[in-house]
Amino acid sequence: MRTYQRGKYWYIDYSRKGRRVRKKVGTSKKMAGLALKEIELKIAKGEFLGIVEPKKVIFDNLSEEYLKFSKANKTPKSHTRDITSIKNLRRVFSGKMITDISAYDIESYMNKRKDTVSPASVNREISCMKHMFNKAVQWGYLNDNLILSVKRFKEPPARTRYLSEEEIGKLLEYCNGYIKSIVIMALNTGMRKGEILSLKWSDIDMKNQIIAVRQTKNNETRILPINAMLYNELSSIGQQMDTQYVFSHEDGSPYSDIKSPFKGALKRAGIENFRFHDLRHTFASKLVMAGVDIRAVQELMGHKSITMTMKYSHLSDAHLREAVRRLEVGTDLAQEPLRKTGVPVKR
Repeated sequence: MRTYQRGKYWYIDYSRKGRRVRKKVGTSKKMAGLALKEIELKIAKGEFLGIVEPKKVIFDNLSEEYLKFSKANKTPKSHTRDITSIKNLRRVFSGKMITDISAYDIESYMNKRKDTVSPASVNREISCMKHMFNKAVQWGYLNDNLILSVKRFKEPPARTRYLSEEEIGKLLEYCNGYIKSIVIMALNTGMRKGEILSLKWSDIDMKNQIIAVRQTKNNETRILPINAMLYNELSSIGQQMDTQYVFSHEDGSPYSDIKSPFKGALKRAGIENFRFHDLRHTFASKLVMAGVDIRAVQELMGHKSITMTMKYSHLSDAHLREAVRRLEVGTDLAQEPLRKTGVPVKR
């Protein structure tokens, strides 16, 4: 590497990846020297420290590339949600270099966006953007994801409506035809509606009594056991000839919308404020109240994070109190409540 003068101009001369480069700097020898040192520093970072200059990529190009990744690696539902999130993000960040988007820009977007949509909707969009920028780091477009420091909005507690044993009995009593089988599947597996409607007979192993759930939210297969009630129901349905889907029309095509028959069953049973997805909550709630380990519940539900499963943990409080109460049997403590009420205590 060197500087040299030709006429009244100064040049720098250096090699980059085996290729000789000569550049004109100006009439100042000092500026040529500083330019050469800057080039030396950049080469040292790239070749010896593994640090590379970020590529100049605009948000629109990154989002297009991310959507291709999303389509190939996520479920159709998640991909559709990414399309919606990016559509909203582009209204503000379109045309901007991703290296110019700061945490402050994201927080400003969030504060304006929450005036029109819920905190949960804003959080979904920001989660999409954070993941997109993580991929940008992996793809060499960014050195770091600086927006990871942005905190999500606090959201209200998640809804955990579930059926009592009495309500379960009423619902099954008033379900007609195929909707009853679908409800039994949901109550005994915790599967999502989309997972149930896309379930194929090839995913069911009646001999070993297991179901392989393949069309999952996380795009990962999970294995669920078949209990006696579900086994009997599946046996009664039986696979029809030339039908690959468990729940299908006569022509073999899967059901796509069960809203009407399900709402009808709820109305006849007198059950209010209930959605099909709440059958999944009912499954998890029953497991927790039966004393099943929370980690096992997480696995059966297919939750990525234990935090998602912990929202059901409070349901075991009464059962834990009862378990501790049993330790009082045969002791004076067991009679204490009776003393307070004035009921004679036997000795």
